[in-house]
Amino acid sequence: AAAIITDKGGQTSHAAIVSRELGVPAVVGASAATKLLSPAEIVTVNGSTGEIFSGRPSLLTSARKRITQEEIPLTATKVYVNLGEPQLASTVAQGNADGVGLLRAEFMIAEIGIHPKKLIHDKRSEVFVNRLTEGITQFTKSFGHRPVVYRATDFKTNEYRHLVGGEAFEPEESNPMLGYRGAYRYLSDESVFALELQAIKNVRHKLGYRNLWLMIPFVRTVDQLVRVKRLISAHGLARSNSFKLWMMVEIPSNVILLDDFIKAGIDGVSIGSNDLTMLILGTDRDNETVSSVYNERDPAVLWALEKIITTCHRHQITSSICGQAPSVYSDLTEKLVQWGVTSVSVSPDAVNRTRHIVYHAEQRLLKNKLQKS
Repeated sequence: AAAIITDKGGQTSHAAIVSRELGVPAVVGASAATKLLSPAEIVTVNGSTGEIFSGRPSLLTSARKRITQEEIPLTATKVYVNLGEPQLASTVAQGNADGVGLLRAEFMIAEIGIHPKKLIHDKRSEVFVNRLTEGITQFTKSFGHRPVVYRATDFKTNEYRHLVGGEAFEPEESNPMLGYRGAYRYLSDESVFALELQAIKNVRHKLGYRNLWLMIPFVRTVDQLVRVKRLISAHGLARSNSFKLWMMVEIPSNVILLDDFIKAGIDGVSIGSNDLTMLILGTDRDNETVSSVYNERDPAVLWALEKIITTCHRHQITSSICGQAPSVYSDLTEKLVQWGVTSVSVSPDAVNRTRHIVYHAEQRLLKNKLQKS
């Protein structure tokens, strides 16, 4: 598609996130767009401002400045990229990202198209493992020595139900966002997670791509983290200098008990600011009706972000952030650098812009330190 327009959703809805990753302009939460627009009608979409104009643009400009390799500054803070589509791996890898800070499994699983439990039931689990291995390999091969942080599946039940055979294996939940997902799902039924771990082993051990790391999403309790770690170890994947284990920090309990989560044994965290903001403010991020309340720069969210980063710094582990906020708010990115975040992970189109923001933030921080010394 040349552009995407939806009636529902917010800036951090999945439609918005996917369109950013694909470089497709999108306007989400337009309310009555599908009623006002006609099939085959030509419109012009400004994804930055949320404006939709009738007809073709009267003036086309190609004045956007191209940033050459020489103009990209070096930064101490890593700038990673969020990805999910294997077809984009080689192209994005040619850019200036320091690695993949968030490799979403969901896109690859959606491409397989069949619910993994159905494949297991039909004794065709190798289809899932092989396709996932192929997809992950495209990223690890393309990014070479740079790390690729694979986030284990975080499909919600309503998303799993869309796959072939999904309705037979998924419950209907009134609020899937807070339901059967993440670490709890792996512990309740480890069969699908075991297939993911096998694919990771294939990429790392058989194909030799040691730049692949693992990240566990939506871990509600410390006990869940401990038990998931046991599962990972039982499947032959041990933490090492080349195999880091990260945890998503996206639930208030993660922030409150972060010391305990870290002591349970992880190498880093990645802040899922989209879900964390939603859960701290009690605001549905996919609901355009309350979108004005959803604010990653709310004082409560900023307090949480600072606490996470400073706690990780105290324990000498990696702190990253992979939500949409760093791509959108330069002032927030500057705060993250001041607090000591070790990396930010953004959509492909925001890597160069974010690198410059991080560079200037680091320079100001260094200047202030020199003035005080």
